[in-house]
Amino acid sequence: MESLKKAAITAAIQAGRILQGRLGRAKKIGYKGAVNLVTEMDFLAEKMIVSEIRKQYPSHGFLAEEKAQQRTGSPYRWIIDPLDGTTNYAHGFPVYCVSIALEKEGDIILGVVYDPSRDELFTAQKGKGARLNGRKIAVSSTSRLSRSLLATGFPYDLRESPVNNFDHFRNFAFRTHAVRRCGSAALDLCYVAAGRFDGFWEMKLGPWDLAAGSLMVAEAGGRVTNFEGRPLGLDGRRVLASNSRIHREMMKILRRGKT
Repeated sequence: MESLKKAAITAAIQAGRILQGRLGRAKKIGYKGAVNLVTEMDFLAEKMIVSEIRKQYPSHGFLAEEKAQQRTGSPYRWIIDPLDGTTNYAHGFPVYCVSIALEKEGDIILGVVYDPSRDELFTAQKGKGARLNGRKIAVSSTSRLSRSLLATGFPYDLRESPVNNFDHFRNFAFRTHAVRRCGSAALDLCYVAAGRFDGFWEMKLGPWDLAAGSLMVAEAGGRVTNFEGRPLGLDGRRVLASNSRIHREMMKILRRGKT
């Protein structure tokens, strides 16, 4: 496991430094939808990560956001978001990260998220806890929703679909201390794990958005489910993560939404 963890950390940091060095200078920006951006740096970072890991583990499978998808006979599969927060990155807004998770026979056993702007490395290993730059982290002790700071995001099809999270955002805004929309689901989940946010919810995420971050929350003592409180897996349609203390209150608010 240590060699697997070292490979993930090395790949994440190398990709993060490449991204940081080009922040604000991305030249090729395309669209996967009306508001879903992709830059040449997404592809470059993904290629570098896959190449780095494949050198050591050529038989492993891959599931990455942009292109790299490969199933093999190995029980291991790497789930990669080379640039979570692409819209932020394309605008030069320094809130983005590299997210790498390792799945074994359908179970996420390792998560690495690197934020190059703040040089923060989040790591989690199943059954071993979660850490930030080597220091063990834990979720917050906030026990009341009214005193909580939450995070969320909006789906890329918000202009076309009525299932767009605005009703939930409004409901939470009136019942919490505040709600933040930072633009990187992986970092939002890491911030729940570190106690910076008390809870997080979002809709229509991909497995690469939440694989590493959800393990981070669980290993830091939090809870990750769908909106109904059932196990999440890698289904990112309705993600709810919290410090566990406000989880039931958050579920009640989510049930009031129209979506």
